[in-house]
Amino acid sequence: MSILIDETTHVLVQGVSGKQGFFHAKEMLAYGTKVIAGTSPGKGGTVIGGIPVYDSVRAACDNHRIDASVIFVPASLAKDAALEALEAGVKVVVVVTEHIPVHDEMAIISYAKRVNSVVIGPNTFGIVSSGKCKIGIPPNQFFIPGPVGVVARSGTLTYEIVGNLTARNIGQTTVVGMGGDRIVGLTFVDVLKKFEQDPETRAVVLIGEIGGNAEEEASNYITEMTKPVVAYIAGKSAPQGKQMGHAGAIIERGKGTYEGKVKALTAAGAKVVELPFEVPEVIKDLLAL
Repeated sequence: MSILIDETTHVLVQGVSGKQGFFHAKEMLAYGTKVIAGTSPGKGGTVIGGIPVYDSVRAACDNHRIDASVIFVPASLAKDAALEALEAGVKVVVVVTEHIPVHDEMAIISYAKRVNSVVIGPNTFGIVSSGKCKIGIPPNQFFIPGPVGVVARSGTLTYEIVGNLTARNIGQTTVVGMGGDRIVGLTFVDVLKKFEQDPETRAVVLIGEIGGNAEEEASNYITEMTKPVVAYIAGKSAPQGKQMGHAGAIIERGKGTYEGKVKALTAAGAKVVELPFEVPEVIKDLLAL
């Protein structure tokens, strides 16, 4: 089984009339995702690419069962879009938008906790239940069903590592993008707990990077896990104080270093690889595939 989403998940695309929203809505449909509706204020009552459009999330929920939404709106509008979905009772909200102000991110995540909903992101590639449902922006061709759960901060590294797994015929249960910002909804620990409870996930790949303490917090939980964890950490050669792509990928005052993360993960029992292409071989050995 997968975590958080599956083949029964009904998805709403917020910002469906925009260039990115419409493109990725079509890609999600092509993957097999049940994209049921979209929102675009002022365009309610229209149909875009076979997707009925509503002025608000509440209007969409009044006409359809909506299990999850994905947000493709500018950063200045993202907080209102996310809160609108959460207030309408949507239980999984995927925030693809980047450059959202930190205070707005805090408001989104705080409200989600109050209403017992899940926020994936912000600044995430999304989530894929292999062969069942894709919410977000990953290329369709990389994912096949199998026994490995993947959780990551980086989208492009995920595509590389999952692509290598798939090329070796090692499939995935669910692939989750936490998001690359300093403040995100789901954390490594949240996702690791779900993989630990999932009977079909036999091993987990954790794709981290320098900056913050998410990997160190994950290490504390990995010591309790019964399933093997393989980790790759990006940013080995990054200088201190230099932001490396993501807002959260920065070493400050000696904290969040590559060495510190590798040490913590190794001490917790995770197998840390130095190069992305090493992941499939380690997984094959661990699972005797």
